[in-house]
Amino acid sequence: MVIDPYADAVPAAPVRFLYRLNPLAKLLAPLPAMVLLVFVRDAATPLAFLALSYLLLLIGVSFTRRLALLLLLALPVGALAIGFGFALWTDPSHVDRSFVVWQAGSWTLYGGALLVGLSTGLRIAAIVGLALIAGLSTTGPDLVRSTVQQLRVPYRIGYTALAAFRFVPRFRYELDVIRQAHRVRGAHGGRGPFAAIARWSGYLVPLLAGAIRHAERVALAMDARAFGAHPDRTERHVVPFRARDVVFVASFLIASAAIFWFFFPWGLG
Repeated sequence: MVIDPYADAVPAAPVRFLYRLNPLAKLLAPLPAMVLLVFVRDAATPLAFLALSYLLLLIGVSFTRRLALLLLLALPVGALAIGFGFALWTDPSHVDRSFVVWQAGSWTLYGGALLVGLSTGLRIAAIVGLALIAGLSTTGPDLVRSTVQQLRVPYRIGYTALAAFRFVPRFRYELDVIRQAHRVRGAHGGRGPFAAIARWSGYLVPLLAGAIRHAERVALAMDARAFGAHPDRTERHVVPFRARDVVFVASFLIASAAIFWFFFPWGLG
């Protein structure tokens, strides 16, 4: 009898479609809409783009608890807070004052000012939502590789920036190690602002020493691979620009043009 070793294996979850697109496609497609949203003044147009970005994120990105909190709580609450803040600072002489929302003494919040503030908050939320299409489905290395391969950015600039980006998780790891070492030794204990200042001052010197050592190792590794000795280099990881990327960009641009045409937020005069 032949036993299949993969008979009880759990099939891998399918990769959502945004992860399979080229990073440049996910940046290029929403860019015109993000620029034009700066100049609109209505609430319907940014609301439509916000709904479009939510739809793409929900079907194209792995839905986690962090993403749910971001899309369902943080972004709406931020838009409302920004909108209410702009409503408070809007000049009442430039808005519709036919409807009073709130009055406190000589200060009055009109419905026109609230509409302007909410439109501004929705506009910012829509721009953030469109930026999240690429931000939540793209890694830094893939973005650098695509700019080097498709946009012909010199690899000396691209991969140097990639090496600099990778310093951040390294610093985070080293900071965790330093904190654990200080905790084991009981250094800079206590509570209050002075104890916190003493703790953070004790992190600086070992963190700086670790950063210098890491920079030296990266420089030696790049020199050992003759980094910068030739005008171009072969690519180990290829990030191609496929037909599906062209279809995504064209479809998104058509949908953006349709939204602007339908709402036409600039008026005629």
